[in-house]
Amino acid sequence: MNAALSPHAAPAVACSNCKLRDLCMPAGLATDQIAQMDQLVTRRMRLKRGDALFRDGDAFKAIYAVRSGFIKTSVANAGGREQVTGFQMAGEILGLDGIVTEHHHGDAVALEDSEVCAIHYDRLETMTREIPAMQHHMHKVMSREIVREHGMMLLLGSMRAEERLAAFLLNLVKRLQARGFSGSELVLRMTRDEIGSYLGLKLETVSRLFSKLAVDGILEVRQRHIRIADSRRLQAIEQEAVAL
Repeated sequence: MNAALSPHAAPAVACSNCKLRDLCMPAGLATDQIAQMDQLVTRRMRLKRGDALFRDGDAFKAIYAVRSGFIKTSVANAGGREQVTGFQMAGEILGLDGIVTEHHHGDAVALEDSEVCAIHYDRLETMTREIPAMQHHMHKVMSREIVREHGMMLLLGSMRAEERLAAFLLNLVKRLQARGFSGSELVLRMTRDEIGSYLGLKLETVSRLFSKLAVDGILEVRQRHIRIADSRRLQAIEQEAVAL
């Protein structure tokens, strides 16, 4: 199902009373500016697991702030096979890919039941001209995407398989910790096949690496539940690539 065409309607929500506001919108706004922010979100949409927020080729009208859940973004490679490009969680923005051509260049699909806030791009453009802090924040969001792309290039270009998985897990935990979750435990919302697609690794390699890290006492693995038992050793694996 394409949520952009057939969204599951959700009650209206205001940015001013959202606990995630500081993650996806600028902090320190004046009262009247916060009131303007409340006009940005045109609707909140509920996605069931497997629902598409948008598909490759869909017209670009809005960017989306994840309110809850996990969203996977992907593109089709030359052979038509899915290439995962990212995993977005609560407080993160997606849909920026459509700004240049006014069409989306890939799919965004819910990995679990999720909620997103649709931010109409025309309204956002107007607001960035009126509120300098909003313009600065959007520049930071776009810069974050560039940094993420560079990080992906580093993962695929210079890291060994084990280093890629270590970097992925540490990044995931860091992002979850910023949202109040544990700094050592997580439940993977994506499959190992999807992790492999994102990291440029085969499914068998990802499974083997999880098993190795468990045998080495670095991770405790119970299906999708992961506990980092030795974060220093996991960080050391990631940093091996930096030292090269």
